[in-house]
Amino acid sequence: MKKQLHSRRIALVAVTASALLLTACATETVPAQTAGAAASATDPAPRVSLTYDGGLLVLDGTTLELEADIALPGFNRINAAGDGRHVLVSTTDGFQVLDAGTWTADGASRTAEPELTDLAFDAPTPGHVVRHGDKTILFADGTGDTTIFDTDALLTAADDGLPETEVVPAPAAHHGVSIELEDGTLLTTIGTSEGRSGVRVLDASRTEVARNEECPSVHGEGAAKNEVAVFGCSDGVLVYDDGEFTKIQAPDAYGRTGNQYVTETSSIAVGDYNSDPDREGVLLEQLTLVDTVAKTMTIVTLPGGAGYTWRDVARGPSDEAIILGSDGALHVLDPETGEFGASYPVIGAWEGPAEWQDAHPALVVLGGIAYVTEPATDSLFAVDVATGEVVASAELPATPNEIAVVTG
Repeated sequence: MKKQLHSRRIALVAVTASALLLTACATETVPAQTAGAAASATDPAPRVSLTYDGGLLVLDGTTLELEADIALPGFNRINAAGDGRHVLVSTTDGFQVLDAGTWTADGASRTAEPELTDLAFDAPTPGHVVRHGDKTILFADGTGDTTIFDTDALLTAADDGLPETEVVPAPAAHHGVSIELEDGTLLTTIGTSEGRSGVRVLDASRTEVARNEECPSVHGEGAAKNEVAVFGCSDGVLVYDDGEFTKIQAPDAYGRTGNQYVTETSSIAVGDYNSDPDREGVLLEQLTLVDTVAKTMTIVTLPGGAGYTWRDVARGPSDEAIILGSDGALHVLDPETGEFGASYPVIGAWEGPAEWQDAHPALVVLGGIAYVTEPATDSLFAVDVATGEVVASAELPATPNEIAVVTG
């Protein structure tokens, strides 16, 4: 298979402690089943996982060198599990565990050959994956069940199998989402196969203690600073703060927010926004800024007439929002002021997909590095978010679709 690597800088790029250093670790790759003898180095070694039609790619997060090409038929979706090592692959019957082959143990970074394991969390029609606190929360659309496990317990899956889980049933199957707060409170969506209406609150014993059904078509969640949870609705957002719900109405009669982009250190939740119920395609031009303290919503418009999809928004190391526009540039937004700052050209201009499943550019930010896909050229780029410099790029052996990054 053809693959070209292009390195554009040798000097180190300073990033946050949880992210990567832009020099390759001189470590030997060994099969995952001999992980005890895996190569090690001092610094974490992130890896990038990508889906394509019929398989998965795993790349070194620093050099973008291809580490594995794993065949897996069909349209596949992926999410980082949250333990720094594993990726959850949505298959027909559940969340299958991909070992990206990088982790940290005893103060050393270790690498091994990536492997799609036989381990899978049961989840008919797997949906959302949420990482919050020390928990990973999985939602099965086919049953409405929520599966919860200690995130770090997955690290030893190769030796111990799947971690112990808690399964919380729902009254009815629906396309939903759940999040467990650090005190054990579970927030989970209300819905059926016909529609969704709001969120209910279960205490640590899983007794329902509150609900709010003022959130039509509820979709997506995020926990901002101080664990203020925000859920998207077709007419605004629903906020859960210290035991109380607040509905924030959108400025338009139809004003749908479907995805939240949050950090634990910012009280502003960034969301996507659609004010046209008859819109064709999935390309959007506006975003919401929800002040979770003041309980207000502000709408901002991407500059230059550019659009984006839900795959093209992320938060940076200083809580900034970074949006990959259809003009091919990364646009930096200050959520506190609502002002756009720098714009960095990265890829060519692109059009929104006809169907949401279709491959189109995607963005993930880890520390100070933005990973950007360009399906039109089968390429992946690593970009320094502070300067916009492309520090590494790779031509891929297949057209990338979804992306997930683990820290190592």
